Amino acid sequence: MKIAIEKHVPFIKGVFEPVAETVYLAPDEFTPAAVADVDAIVTRTRTRCDAALLDGSRCRFIGTATIGTDHIDLDYCRRRGIKVVNAPGCNAPAVAQWVFAAIKAVSARRYEDMTLGIVGVGHVGRIVEAWGRSLGMRVLLNDPPRAAREGNGAFVPLETIAAESDVITFHTPLTRGGECPTYHLCDEKFVGSLKRRPVILNAARGPVTATAALVDGLDSGFVGGLGIDCWEGEPSIDLDLLNRAKVATPHIAGYSIQGKIRATAMVVDALSRHFGVVPAPLAVDVPGPAPQAVSDADITYDILADTALLRAAVPSLPASFEQLRNNYDLRSEIQ
Repeated sequence: MKIAIEKHVPFIKGVFEPVAETVYLAPDEFTPAAVADVDAIVTRTRTRCDAALLDGSRCRFIGTATIGTDHIDLDYCRRRGIKVVNAPGCNAPAVAQWVFAAIKAVSARRYEDMTLGIVGVGHVGRIVEAWGRSLGMRVLLNDPPRAAREGNGAFVPLETIAAESDVITFHTPLTRGGECPTYHLCDEKFVGSLKRRPVILNAARGPVTATAALVDGLDSGFVGGLGIDCWEGEPSIDLDLLNRAKVATPHIAGYSIQGKIRATAMVVDALSRHFGVVPAPLAVDVPGPAPQAVSDADITYDILADTALLRAAVPSLPASFEQLRNNYDLRSEIQ
């Protein structure tokens, strides 16, 4: 068996060597020739897994050590019989930590005086909801797929989020089709309907928020502040948006020690089960989260320091965006 592993997947070195031929590749080294004879691929979001890469390959398993799968052509993999596994919820506490650090950095208001609108209430959104309520915030939830399954009682339309929220945070996957597409969910129409000059946060996927709409919203006064971790066109991010966002980080909201270990462990477990092999254990212990209060998110995580690093890296973008991500000093989660 042969496995191609993206070289920046953490804590995986040495795990599969006892049971498989293992090669480590940079994202731009994943080529049709490089994966032609592999049985499995372990990757992150920067490797596009589709027909252009996989036609002619014997690959039958793709594991992505990430929550999202929008970099993988799932329909193609289904037709080819390629098993696809991701790591849902692996970094949810870390993203929630980013959200509350961003709120403190962008807004001077007390938590209990704000209404928090959450768009997408999955693994991350549920934690953001619980933390927001624990801090005394009024919380509004928008999640059409969940509302269809569970009933509308706990959920509100997107129009209510726009009209009543002081902070709006997006935690949806990126989808371009189906009944509930999320591509440019926050567009010019949505921004124009905002009533309370809210802070808008995107730690989901870049194209969930339309860049031009955010910039125009700030300039026109509909948006009161921005915190952006996920950007359209990464790593070639929009400098107007970067210059206007109070919080601007290089897609690292989920970069905690615990989250990275969980993601790798989930993929390792799924691959091992799929092929019936027993790999070496991950050579790392999962430390417990720091015993800090949610209200101290900004103390446990200096989000403005990460913002300063990204601003300082502007002269060497887009390469520096990837360098910041790949060399990020993983932080510890909070309870």
